[in-house]
Amino acid sequence: MKQLKQLLERMDYECIQGELNKEISELVYDSRKLTQNSLFVCVKGAVADGHRFVADAVEKGAAALVVSDEVHVPETVTVIKVKDTRYALALLSAAYFDYPAEQLKVIGITGTKGKTTTTYMVKSILEGAGYKVGLIGTIETIIGDEIIPSANTTPESYLVQKYFRKMADISCDCCVMEVSSQGLMMHRTAGFLFEIGIFTNIEPDHIGPNEHASFEEYLECKGRLFSQCKIGILNADDVHYKDILKYHTCEVETFGFSGAADLCASDMKLLHGAGSLGVSYHVSGKLDFDVKIDVPGRFSVYNSLTAIAICRHFHVGIGIMKQALLQAKTKGRIELVKVSDEFTLMIDYAHNAMSLKSLLSTLREYEPKRLVCLFGCGGNRAKSRRFEMGEVSGQMADLTIITSDNPRYEDPQAIIDDIKTGIQKTNGAYIEIIDRKEAIRYAVTHGRPKDVIVLAGKGHEDYQEIQGKKYPMDERVLIEEVLKEERIKR
Repeated sequence: MKQLKQLLERMDYECIQGELNKEISELVYDSRKLTQNSLFVCVKGAVADGHRFVADAVEKGAAALVVSDEVHVPETVTVIKVKDTRYALALLSAAYFDYPAEQLKVIGITGTKGKTTTTYMVKSILEGAGYKVGLIGTIETIIGDEIIPSANTTPESYLVQKYFRKMADISCDCCVMEVSSQGLMMHRTAGFLFEIGIFTNIEPDHIGPNEHASFEEYLECKGRLFSQCKIGILNADDVHYKDILKYHTCEVETFGFSGAADLCASDMKLLHGAGSLGVSYHVSGKLDFDVKIDVPGRFSVYNSLTAIAICRHFHVGIGIMKQALLQAKTKGRIELVKVSDEFTLMIDYAHNAMSLKSLLSTLREYEPKRLVCLFGCGGNRAKSRRFEMGEVSGQMADLTIITSDNPRYEDPQAIIDDIKTGIQKTNGAYIEIIDRKEAIRYAVTHGRPKDVIVLAGKGHEDYQEIQGKKYPMDERVLIEEVLKEERIKR
């Protein structure tokens, strides 16, 4: 039980009615989880407004309500009025879990691309140096041996604080987390101070209904992180990095290929191995050493350089950094799967035209004999994505294998036909194989020396959604099954 007055101690509020000296059993923002003597925060969401459930909250025995609108309830119920209930939820959650972020060093990474991979690189390096590290991100939350699949890149503030508390309770030293622009806009990370905030890059994305009204708003939301951290580390090569710092209150460092950056990458070389691709470069400035990673592309240099810039502040030795970066892997992000010494196969989450173009451009730099792109598109989503992805693959891949993704409530063939509309604007060769496993079989069994084959769109997902039901489907498992069935030796 918590004292209501204690939960409110760091907040600006007005007590409209009732007593503050009340015992609170639970902090609740989902009306379906209301309990006797709970504190119900009336959050306004994209779909529902918590104020609509006030009567239900009273009936279920809520002791107090946090509101931004006028409500009429019995005088026995305490009503706390605030300007923004989402912001209030973040502060209440921090208090409810006894401010766990103050027991951790929290690292927040924001940017259009690179967040997920960089968090895993940082975790790998810090653990190599003996730190106990929690992680919150797009794929999963990791707390010791506990793995929690993610619904959002940045969870609701209550969950963020709950996860911090679990991490602190098992003596984690730090937490590295992805911080989305939506998470910042919706105050999911309010109520605590980040040790380090990171800006990777920004491109027009997440702009539209229920996301950001404009690129300017998107930019402003990203920038909020740098008024909520002690140290800000930013990509000096991004044309918007100074805009991101408009309202910053932190110390500032930079990284990039720019010679003016505090950590500068140079002498980048593309590496070819037996069925693998990688990159090497030299880092100079605040540190000076050579780096090699078994993940391809220029953006891999940025991701690893970001991780180095962060881990420098934890006094990690250069040898540990180099070893950890060689071993760091991120599920579904340029994830190389060894199937042959003759050609390279990888899995990536690229699921829109922008990410697919970036991926295929990177792989083109390795001058493959053929660049083969296997992908589908999700059902019940904008058709424009299908046309655009089809056109990008048709222009940039030597062969496109069109298959099924998550058809949801649509006919998989209809989705494939839409992709074909885009690809037929180009001269790109393509085939269609509706069953994803059979499409993978075709890709593997028809792989030629020096091919680069990418399975795009599913990434870390281990299911296929059809008619409202999720069926197990992990591309790593499908590849293993194909190799066994075809008796292909790796």
